[in-house]
Amino acid sequence: MAGQSSAAVANTGNNPFLKAVAAISTVAGWCSAGMIVLAVGITCQMIVVRFVLNGSTIWQTEAVIYLVVAATLVGLPYVQRLRGHVNVDLFPLSLPPKARFVLSIFTLSLSSAIIAVMLYYGYEYWHFAWDRGWRSDTVWGVRLWIPYLSIPIGFGLLLLQLIADLVAVILKIDAPFGLEDA
Repeated sequence: MAGQSSAAVANTGNNPFLKAVAAISTVAGWCSAGMIVLAVGITCQMIVVRFVLNGSTIWQTEAVIYLVVAATLVGLPYVQRLRGHVNVDLFPLSLPPKARFVLSIFTLSLSSAIIAVMLYYGYEYWHFAWDRGWRSDTVWGVRLWIPYLSIPIGFGLLLLQLIADLVAVILKIDAPFGLEDA
């Protein structure tokens, strides 16, 4: 299976831009993992408070939800860098190298355009929450711009990684879809 080969990670060559984006995506992946660990820790604390100490929880459920959503969004560029998103490479495998190259450029460009639109509206939504001073309707009353910030950050970093992947394919530093010519 092509996804399990040594080409599973996007190649950066000696290109400083590609290396910088790869480093940023890796940091985002570590931050995402940290958020998941923190969410698990808060969940364990919540279980102790509710079922061992027979107390009530105020902020824990909301914090866990925001952390898991943020971890998902912030982790997007790292997963893209590792080519971990679900894909079907049967079609690219059946194409000749030139057609595979064109398809790769098309899909990376289209993906970048879609993510750019999501980034735009995600930023707009975050800014609206910031500008209006939105707070959650819970006892905790968290300022919503804080968890909503993960939307433009996640999509912005994913867009950056997609652009880096596109540059790597165009400059022939990386093979289209990570598939070497047979």
